[in-house]
Amino acid sequence: MALYAIGDIQGCDAELGALLKSLKFSADRDRLWFVGDLVNRGPESLDTLRRIRALGDAAIVTLGNHDLHLLAVSYGLARSRNDDTLADILAAPDREALLEWLIQRPLLHDDPDLNLCVIHAGLAPQWDMDTARSCAREFERALRENPRGLFEHLYGDEPDIWEESLTGMARLRFIANCFTRLRYVDARGRLALKAKGSPKKGQIKSLIPWFEAPGARWQSRRVVFGHWSTLGYFSNSSVIALDTGCVWGGSLTALRLDVVDAKPVQVPCRASRTP
Repeated sequence: MALYAIGDIQGCDAELGALLKSLKFSADRDRLWFVGDLVNRGPESLDTLRRIRALGDAAIVTLGNHDLHLLAVSYGLARSRNDDTLADILAAPDREALLEWLIQRPLLHDDPDLNLCVIHAGLAPQWDMDTARSCAREFERALRENPRGLFEHLYGDEPDIWEESLTGMARLRFIANCFTRLRYVDARGRLALKAKGSPKKGQIKSLIPWFEAPGARWQSRRVVFGHWSTLGYFSNSSVIALDTGCVWGGSLTALRLDVVDAKPVQVPCRASRTP
């Protein structure tokens, strides 16, 4: 059995098919972890959802910001944007089955045997892994029990720092922003959600990539994540970043997780959007 993690697909199903062929993937034998953002901006969001749902227990998917956006639009609690490519899902005959499957996906999947976890975006530096898992489960319960109530008040950039005393929608909004939007924090550990540039180019000198925050408490696990196409593929002892900008004409990346020092496998992607 092989275990692979795969970066942000964003509706690029043809590239996903090419990548799985390159991996010689078999759903009877192998397993996949997807870092989220299965849909949107690319041309084949419906095909992507159908393909991954059909994998059943062979695939674990964590929710990304575009996946949550699809759910919010489906409930009439977010507007479709000009660059959305979600109409085929919303008009599909199997729409309800696909959306029900998506809403059951986690924010965080943890594998203590491999000392790995997978998320979409980031973790607050104030969280240890027990807190991160607990916060993920808290948001997942709210999403499944009352999605309309959640999406009605979900969006916004505040609060920007974790306090255990946070309650209600402020708490859930902070949790969602960490797991699905985070790239940078400041020196005080506050979320800097508007910053999107590459740390490799030194563009944002006053901010710190979330995974380099001093004293971050979550570092008992190596974290696999996506969301950050301007960062690209990145791997160190603490994290593995897999968003290599497929929808922007970069590549779609997979990494085998059950083999030490495995090299990434990538397929080139046609540009569905202009950066």
